[in-house]
Amino acid sequence: MKLNFFYTFLLFSAFSTMYSCSSDVSAATTTPSVSPATTAPSVSPAVVTTYSYNSLEIQTMDLINNYRVSIGLNALQKINYISLKSEEHDNYMIANNVVNHDDFVVRSQDIMNVLGAKTVAENIAYNYSTAQAVFDAWLKSPGHKANIEGDFNHFGISIRINPTNGIKYYTNIFVKI
Repeated sequence: MKLNFFYTFLLFSAFSTMYSCSSDVSAATTTPSVSPATTAPSVSPAVVTTYSYNSLEIQTMDLINNYRVSIGLNALQKINYISLKSEEHDNYMIANNVVNHDDFVVRSQDIMNVLGAKTVAENIAYNYSTAQAVFDAWLKSPGHKANIEGDFNHFGISIRINPTNGIKYYTNIFVKI
């Protein structure tokens, strides 16, 4: 019963937070944090897949970390495996021409199992032209801002461009290990 309520709440939260939130006429959505029922075994972040970060991804991570440090929070360390999971979701959204959190529970459970994460949260967005634009939009949204300011210590990000229309898709996953 509790699990059904959680999935219903998660779905409602994802749909209710989709809206235009910048002058780029873009959308961004966030999901609540997910915690496992039991703690998964810890795996060293150094053992994860390699990932090549583009300049927009690095700029966005820097904006998030600079903001966190400016308000007295720890900077987040990137984990390539999380960025790979973010990229998979960007590719899914592009292939299906959607902006959503489909399979977030599967993604988060995978990250919990592989990395031993205790909590996972996700911000997504699309059609922002710069790192600053998506970052500013996320800060204006209470749910996105809560994830950026959350009790996390690692993150990953992927920003991919739809080759058909040039629209950028953003997936930013936050974790606490």
